[in-house]
Amino acid sequence: MVLEELLESTLKGMGYELIDVEQLAHNKLIRIFVDKEGGITIDDCVTISNHLSRLFAVENIDYGRLEVSSPGMDRPLRKEADFARFTGEVVKLKLRVPLQGQRNFVGVLREINNGIIKLDVEGKLLDFELSNLGKARLVPRL
Repeated sequence: MVLEELLESTLKGMGYELIDVEQLAHNKLIRIFVDKEGGITIDDCVTISNHLSRLFAVENIDYGRLEVSSPGMDRPLRKEADFARFTGEVVKLKLRVPLQGQRNFVGVLREINNGIIKLDVEGKLLDFELSNLGKARLVPRL
């Protein structure tokens, strides 16, 4: 089983959502970003870390260091479900292929439907294909 699939199913069973996994080969670091409704606490990170350490031992996953963290206030958005969950929030998008000569957009997420993101950018409703996103993040409320 691929690491990401193993983490996704394990964390889902624990009540968490896998946001991202980073693996750095040179120091065998596995960095995992998780979330849950209401946010992640230090205790959540400790619980997940302890559980995954035992799981990695059983699954013979070789690693030097494991880091478990929240995705932060500027949480990345990747899946259609992420966009649906954060409808009404301000997001920052970076496109792979420019739209109207522009790659970067900031606006209010209005909806997502069948892979099309509707973003209110300065009063104009623009459509973006999910498949054209390089990066998408929430803009933190301060």
